[in-house]
Amino acid sequence: MSTYRRFSDASVSEKLLDTMFLLAIGLGYLFALSNIYITHQGYDGKKGLSVQDVSISYHGKASQSRLAAAINGPMEVNLPNLAAKKTMLDWIQHGAGKAEFEAKIHPIMKENCVMCHSAASGISGIPHFDDYEHVLPLTKTDTGASIPTLVRLSHIHLLGISFMLLLVGRIFILCEINIMLKRFIMAAPFVFLILDISSWYITKIFPNFAYLVIASGAVVGITFAFQLVVSLYQMWFYHPNKIVE
Repeated sequence: MSTYRRFSDASVSEKLLDTMFLLAIGLGYLFALSNIYITHQGYDGKKGLSVQDVSISYHGKASQSRLAAAINGPMEVNLPNLAAKKTMLDWIQHGAGKAEFEAKIHPIMKENCVMCHSAASGISGIPHFDDYEHVLPLTKTDTGASIPTLVRLSHIHLLGISFMLLLVGRIFILCEINIMLKRFIMAAPFVFLILDISSWYITKIFPNFAYLVIASGAVVGITFAFQLVVSLYQMWFYHPNKIVE
């Protein structure tokens, strides 16, 4: 029978390199989760992240515009006070006229928004607030994330996260646990990553599939965390006899 390499076969230098990578990638994943929370919470007008927030992010909300959804949600923290928020929401509700935009809205955006929402910022994939013509379409009914935006995010997530899971899985494969459990834990995040991204497009049509977005993303996170924690533990604290599979 064949023997397989395990952490007991690795040198201290290799373990140290793997540990630093796992800690860095784990911290990066926590920041990614924080970014998801910040960019999706509040769309329903309430504090915190909810299923309704996820649904609005992808499907939209007929009773409000994209700009209003952002003001009520993740962009609220960028406004100086509640008075500025009310001014912008009132402008949208009153028809988003150009004269009022130039007099009241553009100064608020220029002071608080255009450092990111402009062509000069170099940030791709976000709307520009340079002038009235760019802002006006955002005052129309919120239809959620556009297909081009979803395609752009899909290829970034699939390429980036898949590569991350491959590297973490290559380390996790050295763990000594039940072989069927190991295979499931390594394969599951890839399967649910694809399901997660596919559910974005389904949620754009059927808003209740927001539950699938959350569930599949949770499985990716849990299995990723399991690989990371078990790998770190077995790397430094677990010293069984070498096994044969």
